[in-house]
Amino acid sequence: MRKLVYFVGMSLDGYIAGPGDDISFYPVGDDVWDWLKAQYPETLPTHVRPHIGLAVDVPNQKFDTLVMGRGTYDPGLAIGVTSPYAHMRQYVVSSSLGPIDDPQVEVVASDPVGLVRRLKQEDGMDIWLAGGGKLAAQLLGEIDELVIKSYPVVAGTGTPAFAGEFDPTLFAPTERTEFGNGTQVTWLTRA
Repeated sequence: MRKLVYFVGMSLDGYIAGPGDDISFYPVGDDVWDWLKAQYPETLPTHVRPHIGLAVDVPNQKFDTLVMGRGTYDPGLAIGVTSPYAHMRQYVVSSSLGPIDDPQVEVVASDPVGLVRRLKQEDGMDIWLAGGGKLAAQLLGEIDELVIKSYPVVAGTGTPAFAGEFDPTLFAPTERTEFGNGTQVTWLTRA
């Protein structure tokens, strides 16, 4: 069965974005970019790939399906990109967005848990939960693995990685790697 993997970058104090959905304060070194391009190319938006030296048609390594909240989808939409990850099936969970005129993007107005359970039963690669914090909190019971890119910076405020009710959920670390500037990636599975 496919896994739901919350693959996300965050500050040391647990924020996936700063005020106004700002992510520009993350210190992403060249070694992190190289690692992303080699190991997780599908997590790099299709329209960004040519600007970072990555071919648009690089094969997906881990994920073929993406589930995201509206806050994760909106930055691309704001610049006219309706299909930011054209190399994957894309689901946007939002009760306020309305339909998108793009066959590669499906807006799901409700029941993200039902959506993920259905997707897990299908054949294919794992499912990438890209954010945001509210959606991650709603899907916490369905998350099989966390891949956390922890950047060596404190944000102070912003969008938390999980914005929901108090719900202690144990995960066990299985692997960790560190990059030159102190950025760490930790893999964790549901304990």
